[in-house]
Amino acid sequence: MMLAINWAAVSLQAGQLILSLSILVILHEMGHFITAKWFKCRVEKFYLFFDPWFSLFKKKIGDTIYGIGWLPLGGYVKISGMVDESMDKEQLKQEPQPWEFRSKPAWQRLIIMVGGVTMNVLLAFLIYAMILLVWGEKKVPVSSMKYGLAFRDSLMNELGFRNGDKILAVNDEPIEDYTDIPMKLILGEKVTLERDSKIQTINLPVDLIGKLVEKKRSRAPILEPRFPVVVKEVADTAAAYKAGLRNADRIIAINSTPAVFYDELKDATEKNKGKTVELSVLRGADTVNMQTRISNEGNIGFIVAGSIRDLDSMGVLKLVVTKYNLWQALPGGVRLAGEKLQYYIDQFKKILSPKTGAYKGVGGFKAMGSIFPNTGWDWEAFWNITAFFSIILAFMNLLPIPALDGGHVLFTLIEMITGRKPSDKFLEYAQVVGMVILFGLLIYANGNDWFGWGKGK
Repeated sequence: MMLAINWAAVSLQAGQLILSLSILVILHEMGHFITAKWFKCRVEKFYLFFDPWFSLFKKKIGDTIYGIGWLPLGGYVKISGMVDESMDKEQLKQEPQPWEFRSKPAWQRLIIMVGGVTMNVLLAFLIYAMILLVWGEKKVPVSSMKYGLAFRDSLMNELGFRNGDKILAVNDEPIEDYTDIPMKLILGEKVTLERDSKIQTINLPVDLIGKLVEKKRSRAPILEPRFPVVVKEVADTAAAYKAGLRNADRIIAINSTPAVFYDELKDATEKNKGKTVELSVLRGADTVNMQTRISNEGNIGFIVAGSIRDLDSMGVLKLVVTKYNLWQALPGGVRLAGEKLQYYIDQFKKILSPKTGAYKGVGGFKAMGSIFPNTGWDWEAFWNITAFFSIILAFMNLLPIPALDGGHVLFTLIEMITGRKPSDKFLEYAQVVGMVILFGLLIYANGNDWFGWGKGK
């Protein structure tokens, strides 16, 4: 059976991804551009996206052609006399000119090369600082979660987790904020939890990430707060409304089987797809029963009060918002960027270790787009994701792979230490090897997105 595609949601996520990457690419390349100009290098091109064969737009201002390419895989600045992705060999056959990259001292070339990464790091600092200034820092204390957690992935149940568990620590490090739990779990080895007022320990498999990927290809969270089923909104055209369901009703059972919590409701509706059931709801102090049909997709036809703010107002948990002024937000932005960088480095280590199976979850543009909200434009979420992407872009560009900034930095550092500059021919070959590696990774990541190549099936 083919699944229906919500094109509106896909378009919304694609639009957010394109805007986010455009911001990051332009500012990254601006870092190279500014430092190149600073040292009086000639910049021939400044492009958003790549332009093989033709451009969507281009305009020459001074010595530089500014343009937008049609292939949205990044962007570039072409600096005279530099071995880069343009592979302009004819220019390199000429005698070096004073305005060329290759004519500049090694320390200047090094600064030009790290200009893009520096810009991405500064951008992440600034975005996180502005998020703290505008929206504040949001946390949900684990101690405030009245009903514990609900686990949305069957693998978590197989590992020993149960709905209602309260996770207290991972690797013996206390967990204070609920939003830290998913990150800590996928990087952890041992979980300490409370179940029925008793403390228990669960050991996590080293290949937890790989197992999660094999279980499902969706990007849905593996857990969420456990909460009772309160109707937030039911349309007056819905079958459930005609059956008698109203806003603020609290569902307690389906066919006399308890369905007090949302996870219990989902289990019950999954078992009764396409069937008419008896729905029991609590309305004030009264219990009301009604007959309604479960859709073939397993829905009753209402919006549940399940957001963090909804649950805070219901007393299910406590949302703590810490406000920052400008002078507090700036160091706060540095702190957040540092925490996110450390988290990504820990993830990267998992990917490099085959025994973790984390490589199976490496994704491309589809995975990146799926991180953005798909029900409406949320600027707070957009900037949070963009800041994290900026951290990732800075880290990945510093990897010592030819064709990346890190490869150029490595060769320049070797030159500065040994006093010997690599030949243009060597740099050309290194650039080709680097581009082959990068395109191979790009094909793998996006193939993994669509076909699950990493699963070996």
